[in-house]
Amino acid sequence: MTRVFSGVKPTGHLTLGNYLGAMRRWVVEDQHRSDALFCVVDLHALTVDHDPARVRRLSRQAASLLLAAGLDPALCTVFVQSHVDEHARLSYVLECVATDGEMRRMIQYKEKAARERGGSVRLSLLTYPVLMAADILAYGTDEVPVGHDQTQHVELARDLAVRFNQRYGHTFVVPRATHPVVAARVMNLQEPESKMGKSDDTGPGIVYVLDEPDVVRKKVVRAVTDSGREVVYDREVRPGLANLLEILAACAGGEPAELAGAYDSYGALKKDVAEAVVEALRPVRKRHRELCADPGYVEGVLRDGAERARAMARPTVDAAYRAIGLLPPVNAAR
Repeated sequence: MTRVFSGVKPTGHLTLGNYLGAMRRWVVEDQHRSDALFCVVDLHALTVDHDPARVRRLSRQAASLLLAAGLDPALCTVFVQSHVDEHARLSYVLECVATDGEMRRMIQYKEKAARERGGSVRLSLLTYPVLMAADILAYGTDEVPVGHDQTQHVELARDLAVRFNQRYGHTFVVPRATHPVVAARVMNLQEPESKMGKSDDTGPGIVYVLDEPDVVRKKVVRAVTDSGREVVYDREVRPGLANLLEILAACAGGEPAELAGAYDSYGALKKDVAEAVVEALRPVRKRHRELCADPGYVEGVLRDGAERARAMARPTVDAAYRAIGLLPPVNAAR
């Protein structure tokens, strides 16, 4: 059976973009057709300045939202990255295979480093793509469902897997990235040329999964469109309008270009987009409230998920340690 791995980083509240671009596909497709693992990658949240209490709070919230969206522990494995030591164990081994040049070419590192005053960033910001590769490779992952902006990280995982296998013997499955067809990258409603990112607390342009319906409506109504009056789908020329049409297509069905023909005004389109988003998020918000009232259930899911994930990852990580030249623990050799 195909093995799928993906994760969410608890650096902010999960957004409509996270839901439409990733979580819903995990629920509807991946957990049913594959041996799937879904992880709250909390170690990645430590690469920038952070509030420890907020990271813990957002990690719990992210795990609860994954379950609220419909991930079923009977069908897939849901866990927290830091609960499985194999991620960090394998990351260092892969750092011994990766190169400094590869890390510095990563787009997200260059963008984040450029925003820091004085150009000084944490070393983990430079090396975290290797940890991401470890997340993937530890489980013998075949497919990694990601947005297009994350494809470079999967390519790095592929390169490191191939390089390790060539130098030290076949150890890792070489994964591939997969992308949803529609709404793979939901854009900011106020800045339609920028991704709707959960780490960017810019408010009006971001619809959060837990936003109240009236808040969602207000944000969509105020969305930036474009000059002109005709409702047409053109991502290059009319990015704001295209973003709304793609969101409507993802929430209510249909093709963005065909949906455009049903509207003669931006106002009518925005109204329908707002209601479609509200209805898409309604069951998730309801289930999240239920899970918050039963924290023991979520904790149990994460505990059991970590145990299953650990059992899956340990043989591969142990094999990588042996292949690269490390002695096995003494108690394991007896």
